[in-house]
Amino acid sequence: MKANTVFGHHKTLDHRLSEPPMRSQTKRVRANQRIPKWAYLLFILLAGFVTYWIFQQRAAEVKATQPPARPASVVRVITRDVPLYLDEIGTCAAYETVQVQAQVNGVIMARHFQDGSDVKKGDLLFTIDPRPFQAALDQAKAQAALDQVTLKRQEDLRTRKVVAQQDYDIAVANAQKSQAVAEAAQVNLDYCFIKSPINGRIGLRNVDVGNLVGPSSPALVTIQGLDPIYTDFTVAENDLPLVRKYLGGPNVKVETYLADRSIAPRIGELYFIDNAVQPGSGTVKARGVTPNPDRALWPMEFVRVRFILDILSNATLVPSQAVQISQSGPFVFVVKPDNTVELRTVTPGQPQQGDLTVIENGVKSGETVVVTGQLALSPGAKIAPQPYDAHTPGPIDRSAASKSAASYE
Repeated sequence: MKANTVFGHHKTLDHRLSEPPMRSQTKRVRANQRIPKWAYLLFILLAGFVTYWIFQQRAAEVKATQPPARPASVVRVITRDVPLYLDEIGTCAAYETVQVQAQVNGVIMARHFQDGSDVKKGDLLFTIDPRPFQAALDQAKAQAALDQVTLKRQEDLRTRKVVAQQDYDIAVANAQKSQAVAEAAQVNLDYCFIKSPINGRIGLRNVDVGNLVGPSSPALVTIQGLDPIYTDFTVAENDLPLVRKYLGGPNVKVETYLADRSIAPRIGELYFIDNAVQPGSGTVKARGVTPNPDRALWPMEFVRVRFILDILSNATLVPSQAVQISQSGPFVFVVKPDNTVELRTVTPGQPQQGDLTVIENGVKSGETVVVTGQLALSPGAKIAPQPYDAHTPGPIDRSAASKSAASYE
């Protein structure tokens, strides 16, 4: 019993003696396991750097795989008042045509014009020998003077009531008759001096000086009025409903120009439209009156005619080159704010002056469209936009562009 007690006391003492070294070791291990704050900060910085480097590497890889931006000319969609029209082919005709005839028989004594020259109303053209007609006029005037004297004498006798009423009536009739003969002789004498009845251009003469002419002779010369001038054209039967819709409106005009555009287009008024369709051609005749002060338009000359029916207010316009054709129909490339393009189906209208085309629907004013460079584009492609110069448009292959569009439609 005592021995156990001594042994137990010894064990307890040993335990107490050994306990302080173990606690010291535990504290030392815990002290060694503490991590400084700067180590955490360094770890975060290193992790952020590694993440940024990985992100940059992947962005570079993605950028390398994307195609470079394609150069393309672009322009903004605009609005403008433009005409609604029909394009036709026509001919010009003289506004007035006069065939100058001789009214009396006689020999041509003089010609007072140059063939092909411009003449004015009242200009002297030919002189027929006036001597026989002058003599006839002088004789008629002498007879008229004698009859007037006789009438005066009869009037005096009548006042004194010494002449019969019948004699007085005969004197009055003779005076009137001789006066009429004198006036007719004066007219015949005036016919000896043939003058131009209109303003116009004279043609090639048909007779020369010394020829005997008369009322039954062919025309001496032809004069045509050229200012204004008629523009004759036809309207197809299929277009008649549209024409009738605007006929009589304030905006109906006839624009005439030459095919080579050597003169500026001339705006005239619609003068006449026929009331029946020609059975052989299925067209309706129409005529406009066109100003021609410089005589640039000639009778029987072929011209281009733009029959303007109305004015379209605030029409949407794009350059004609911007409109492409695919299997799904006409389209344009619309540029987004990030310089990527979107394929937009459109409904084109009539071409307009300045190489523009009306777009009835599909784009809005202010949007930007691609004009040249569509061949290398597809929806979503990025472009390097450049301002479009209408005077130096880039080449465009519409057939190739159509095939390219068809490949991703």
